[in-house]
Amino acid sequence: MIVIPMAGASRRFAEAGYAVPKHMLPLHGRSVFAHAVGSFEAEFARTPFLIIARSEAAGFVRAECDALGIAEVTLALLDQPTAGQAETVEVGLDQAGVGAETALTIFNIDTFRPGFAFPGGALAVMDGWLEVFRGEGANWSYVRPAPGPEPLALETAEKRPISDLCCTGLYHFARAGDFRAALAAERNAPQAAELYVAPLYNHLIRRGARIGYRLIETDEVVFCGTPAEYEALQ
Repeated sequence: MIVIPMAGASRRFAEAGYAVPKHMLPLHGRSVFAHAVGSFEAEFARTPFLIIARSEAAGFVRAECDALGIAEVTLALLDQPTAGQAETVEVGLDQAGVGAETALTIFNIDTFRPGFAFPGGALAVMDGWLEVFRGEGANWSYVRPAPGPEPLALETAEKRPISDLCCTGLYHFARAGDFRAALAAERNAPQAAELYVAPLYNHLIRRGARIGYRLIETDEVVFCGTPAEYEALQ
């Protein structure tokens, strides 16, 4: 299942004078939403999608999903803010009745991955993985890699640079039950001010789960999360 949480308030765009949320903004003949979800075009006919949005976005999301031609879409609607992206995902899973053995691929609504394809090999059989690129700054999620040739994560962090491996906003869990268990552990021992997704992997790593990372080139991912990024893309 591909999960798109989009329950944020688009505060930075509102403060910059934009009258609609960022996912509705036009960009080269499509909406930002269509560019982000369109990253998974290869999965439209075979993988279920879960879109978690504010209630007022329901009509827009349904129309965009129909236009994209996604075969199976569940829309979960929120009427109040959550404590972070991880809790947003949890609420969506609850509303959709997602089973514990369902694989989850969580992706940001303001990031584009043209031509995305799921990896094979070792990552395909791990308990989870994150997608990363080499970068810097204090505004990303991060992976600290294990030594050796295998792409294993020793630690993850949110807005705390522990390496140069910055997350693209794509997080995979082999089982929804693992996501839920990790979120419960995170609530008991929070690692950040909000309930982010990336730090959840630390709870799984500590109990022996194999969490990997997929390194891509910087030009394979497009970010559209700030007004400056959006305007540059125009």
